[in-house]
Amino acid sequence: MGPARCLALGGLLALAGLLEGRLVREQEAGFGECDRFFYAGTPPAGLAAAAHVKICQRSEGAERFATLYSTRDRIPVYSAFRAARPAPLGAAEQRWLVEPQIDDANSSLEEVMDEADAISSVNNLGSKQALHADYLGSDYQTGQLYPFSLSSDPDTATFTLTNAAPMTPSFQKRWYVNLNSLMDRALTPQCGDGEELYIITGAVPSDLKVKDKVTIPEFVWLAACCAVPGGGWAMGFVKHTRDREVIEDVMVKELEKLLPFKPQLFQNNCGESEQDTEKMKKILEMVNQVQDEERRVDSEGDSGTLSSTRSTRSTLVPPEASGERSSLLGKLLGFTATPFIKLCQLIYFLAVRILKYLVYFLWYVTKQVTHGLESCLYRLGSATISYFLAIGEELASIPWKVLKVTVRITRAILRILCCLLKVVCRIVGIPVRVLVDVATFPVYTIGAVPIVCRDIAMGLGGIISLFFDTAFGTMGGLFKVIFTVGKQIGYKITFDNPGEL
Repeated sequence: MGPARCLALGGLLALAGLLEGRLVREQEAGFGECDRFFYAGTPPAGLAAAAHVKICQRSEGAERFATLYSTRDRIPVYSAFRAARPAPLGAAEQRWLVEPQIDDANSSLEEVMDEADAISSVNNLGSKQALHADYLGSDYQTGQLYPFSLSSDPDTATFTLTNAAPMTPSFQKRWYVNLNSLMDRALTPQCGDGEELYIITGAVPSDLKVKDKVTIPEFVWLAACCAVPGGGWAMGFVKHTRDREVIEDVMVKELEKLLPFKPQLFQNNCGESEQDTEKMKKILEMVNQVQDEERRVDSEGDSGTLSSTRSTRSTLVPPEASGERSSLLGKLLGFTATPFIKLCQLIYFLAVRILKYLVYFLWYVTKQVTHGLESCLYRLGSATISYFLAIGEELASIPWKVLKVTVRITRAILRILCCLLKVVCRIVGIPVRVLVDVATFPVYTIGAVPIVCRDIAMGLGGIISLFFDTAFGTMGGLFKVIFTVGKQIGYKITFDNPGEL
């Protein structure tokens, strides 16, 4: 790897380190400053995937909520936030925002920004996240998992496309009303002042997509954890995207089994051993009321208001549905103006697309020129550095080579001296051995006289012993022969003349 590449890699690593606290891509790491939106500061475990990106959603200089976003499905896996605070009254301004660093990892922008502004400042916009244009002309709208009606800053905080999934208008309205009713009537009242209430809302992808880009959820879900000491609890809720489906209450463990990867949503199941069953029963009673009201509305054929007793915050409806309460004249004007609005939207869409591709083209040309110049400079720099490195290596190797030659010469001289010393020693060693042999000859001679005398004496003794053995052996053999002959003769005489005896 060349020096230029090393410098470039070092710059990218440094930039990634600066952005680590906000957009964390390592699957085992947390959400940085947004860990406070999770129970015990611990995000759900078991949802690590290559296509999942962790986002600490920031707006106007503050952290608002946390989102795990799927760049494959282009919808959030979940959004996590703390207990909802009362939102400002009135309708929220619909300003859809994008996350710059999802599509452009080198972007220095640290907060969400308007999609229109991001076109000219974010590279590859829309390559990994959904855009508002992906919803235009379809039967689906951008439905927020963390609704604006539950946020204390609905004008900017939750209208990010990384917090939205495709929903039909009717399902979107029912989902928002369900969340508002559950929060106001069931969850928040049973968790003290709501400061220790942790909420996670998510979406499970289906096989259907909007414009073959944005995945439509099969169902959406909510998990709530109340961390009040000695009186906590945990509940889960599921709502299928099929119209007229009533929201279902489930235990958190059952909800985890329904989700992909079978995650653990809350650490230690939100303090399972210390949960207050009485509060959970009261929550289920209120949930049953919400379900009954929803079924009654379904039976009456009205998908609007589910309860006339919910709080002011629950009456807030999504911006897309606010026009449905207009008068007949407003509806007529809306029907008449719809073609012009669609035409304006089409013109705006085409203009944005043309401008976008023009910017892409200019950026591509600039990038190619910059890349060419960078390549030339890199090659020139690499060649120069290689030349100086080669010279430096040769200069650095000179002392080492001189030392090696000196050592070899010294070794050769020592070998020659050793050989000469051996020759001298051998030459000097010949007369020395002769003198030693001459000097030691009398000693060896005198020392050998007793041995020789002893050997002579032993030899004479052996001869004399042999002579006597021979003489006595000869005489013994002669006597034995004579005795044998005489015995034979005497026996014969005795046998022939027995009477004479």
